[in-house]
Amino acid sequence: MSPVQLTYEQLKAYEGRPTSAAGVGKDLVNEPMIRHWCEAVGDTSPAYRGADAIAPPTMLQAWTMGGLSGHADRSGAYDELSGLLDSAGYTSIVATDCEQEYLRPLRPGDRITFDSVIESVSERKTTKLGAGHFITTRMDIHADGVPAGTHRFRVLKYAPAARPAQTEEPPKAPQQPRARRPRPVINRDNAGFWEGVRAHRLLIQRCTGCRVLRFPWLPGCNACGSPEWDTVEASGAGTVFSYVVMHHPPFPAFTVGDGPGEGGAATAAPYAVGLIELAEGVRMVSNIVGIPCDKVRIGMPVRLEFLCADEELELPVFRVTEGGEG
Repeated sequence: MSPVQLTYEQLKAYEGRPTSAAGVGKDLVNEPMIRHWCEAVGDTSPAYRGADAIAPPTMLQAWTMGGLSGHADRSGAYDELSGLLDSAGYTSIVATDCEQEYLRPLRPGDRITFDSVIESVSERKTTKLGAGHFITTRMDIHADGVPAGTHRFRVLKYAPAARPAQTEEPPKAPQQPRARRPRPVINRDNAGFWEGVRAHRLLIQRCTGCRVLRFPWLPGCNACGSPEWDTVEASGAGTVFSYVVMHHPPFPAFTVGDGPGEGGAATAAPYAVGLIELAEGVRMVSNIVGIPCDKVRIGMPVRLEFLCADEELELPVFRVTEGGEG
């Protein structure tokens, strides 16, 4: 069956159509969910516990989720639009980004209601994945009837790009210079961390007021608010607290080296990115090396190494220690 031919006017007609109206969160804002969220991300801010606790702002969307059973009050507009794009050959989908705006803090006991609308449908765009249309939905969230925030979510509905036919002897591509990783953003708040990395030292900030360690680096203590701090050097020991396996389309700049000083020797995607709990108690995100990504497990012991990504950039990575695999 040939794909249906669509005009942009047909797609644009869906802009402004609601996908839900007067939706109601399945649970009140509550302390157990706040605690679980904070434990998962390692946020120890006192603002999120106690008698005057608020919910972390980034939990905004969590209070609107329908769980496995979903919500019963959804309109069919989004499904109609998705089906229309499917019929035109745009059968694949990938989430691209989200934006949140916070208008008031949420507190335990707040009843969450929300309205959602298809905010925009882009003209046909060409991407490396394939040609398609970006769809943006906007959710306006209220707490006890008062505006609390806005959540925008954007996806790309696309037709997968055709792969070039493979010949028996593909022509050799001209030698290209190795792609360089984007440089980390270094500013006055984190420059000391990267200076330490260049010296093969993993430095953790320590508040000189309450002595709490913190990572990543921040201009002030998220426990007591003090702007004064010094550093301690991490021992390099840690465990895998959590991890994800990256399956993004291959991009040479983000290959993962298999050891220190190897100039970023390539291990193609997929690869494991871990949330590493250091022996000192703080957690950081980094690559896990020295083991196939499908063998990584929570709780595995790891040891800090420094990867030479190129002649100017070194990065901290973590290798599974002997006896960790199995």
